[in-house]
Parts: sequence; structure tokens; C-alpha cells
Amino acid sequence: MIVRPQSLLALARVGLIASIVTACASTSSYLTPSESTTTLMLGWEYHFTLEWTSEPEAENARRITGYIYNRHGEAAVSVRVLAQALNQSGAVVGQRIEWVPEGVTGFGRSYFIVPHLPIADAYRVTVWDYTWQQADGGTRM
Repeated sequence: MIVRPQSLLALARVGLIASIVTACASTSSYLTPSESTTTLMLGWEYHFTLEWTSEPEAENARRITGYIYNRHGEAAVSVRVLAQALNQSGAVVGQRIEWVPEGVTGFGRSYFIVPHLPIADAYRVTVWDYTWQQADGGTRM
């Protein structure tokens, strides 16, 4: 039996694709917001400040509106915030992740809205994730 280099390369590609799909599937469960998982970016509090309020939206819904302030000199792009509705014991009864339109400029602020949250005893808002915009046009996490 003759093994061709193309066959080995094809087999290696299939193995690599299978590994990547398995890795992505196994990590997705760790990336779900929960009572203990409120961000993908540990230390976001050093770079951003949030100012927000909840307001009535519909008969049985609330919306969070507010500003995110960037205390870092670089612009943050692809910024998302997580808003969670909490019951009296602090358990999450509803949550949404929403984009901050256009990100946040360096030392600037941007407005955000998180609609359609259930009415709850309390709310929590955190920065879910972001990417820094480099001066040369590149980005970094």
C-alpha cells in the first residue's frame, strides 16, 4: 500500500478541523453569562466606568440606559455590556448582552441601551467584552 503525501495532508486537515470544532463546543459552556460569570474581560473595571439606570419599557419589561466611560487612552471597539435582572436572593432571572454602538473613544463616553429585561428586584450591568483599537489601525484584546 502506497501512502501519498496528499492523503496525509488531507487527514491532518480533517483532524485539525475536528479538534477546533471540539474545542469551540467545549468552551462555549464556559462563556455563558451567569450569576458567577459576568464578564469575559477580567479587570475591565480598571479601564471603564458604567453609569446607568433602569426605566419602564412596556407593561412587563424594563430597559437599562446609560453611559460607558473609557478611562484608557486607546479607543475600545466591539464593546458589549451585559445587563442582568436579579431577584431578591440575587439569582439571575433575565439577562441580555448588547453592543455599545461605535465603541468608546479614548477617554470618552458612549451611550448604550439594553432593552427587554424582565421586571426585577435589582439589576447588574457589567462590561462583557471589548477590543482595543491600536493607533496603527490594528486591534488587540
